[in-house]
Amino acid sequence: MAAPVHVPSFSGATEWLNSEPLGPADLDGHVVLVNFWTLTCINWIRQEPHVRAWAQNYRSDGLVVIGVHTPEFSFEHVLANIRRAIVTRQIDYPVVVDNNHTIWSAFANNYWPALYFIDRRGVIQDQYFGEGRYQRSEEVIQQLLGVDRPPAAAPAHDVEADADWINLRSPETYLGYRRNERFSDPTAIAFDASRNYLATSHLALNQWTLNGVWTVGGESAVLERAGGAIRYRFHARDAHLVLAPGARPPIPFHVTLDGSAPGHAHGIDTDSSGNGTLNEGRLYQLIRQPGPIREHTLEIAFAKPGAEAYVFTFG
Repeated sequence: MAAPVHVPSFSGATEWLNSEPLGPADLDGHVVLVNFWTLTCINWIRQEPHVRAWAQNYRSDGLVVIGVHTPEFSFEHVLANIRRAIVTRQIDYPVVVDNNHTIWSAFANNYWPALYFIDRRGVIQDQYFGEGRYQRSEEVIQQLLGVDRPPAAAPAHDVEADADWINLRSPETYLGYRRNERFSDPTAIAFDASRNYLATSHLALNQWTLNGVWTVGGESAVLERAGGAIRYRFHARDAHLVLAPGARPPIPFHVTLDGSAPGHAHGIDTDSSGNGTLNEGRLYQLIRQPGPIREHTLEIAFAKPGAEAYVFTFG
């Protein structure tokens, strides 16, 4: 029989938000749910309504939810960005800032999002990685707490809504060269050097291309001159892009769908004409198709230099 695995220490925290530091004595006798997240992860954003509901509905029963924010991108280390995400997502439970990936390593974790279910003795009883399995996860929480009642309501709005999995045919796509995939002409990328790119006129499904003067770095593509654009051929209800403005906010941008304004297919971060503003580092929802879902070419063009583009995600 395998030896029980106890919850690792949170002693490597960079900072605690929404709470004073919690140690073993503070958690003793409580059921604990640890949720690893990073603020731009669409999978975590869609999971968060459920974690939020569990935290609120089972707090009086002895559940302590601890969010561990372990950043993926450089700008996600910035406390102001993490605090803003906490407000946006209405998180009222303790959040540990894990900028050095110390807690991530202590848990031997590899995923955003990740859930670890810990009993009153501090033993990890279950774990789950990614979205979904919400009913079973809540059942585990109830079993550990010794309660039995109907599931907690987890209302989700806008970008938090579950993906349209039936129509989702486009994968997460990174733009930085360390994880770059599906660029229309991989041999054309100049690593860490400014280059004037000419957009590929015809893209296959899930290919993307650049237009204008960009520097493709390890984790992002950075626009060097105003007017540059990114195009992506996708098939999904929702299209998102993780963006940061560097040191030059705000940066106006314009989104088109097959060369036209998105109209009713605009996302929460664009209007029906396709206009939006890049003013902080986060995930931006550019398109939400009302249906029927079809394959389209999205283009986002920036009116000023400085835009940093990290990863496309879909839903």
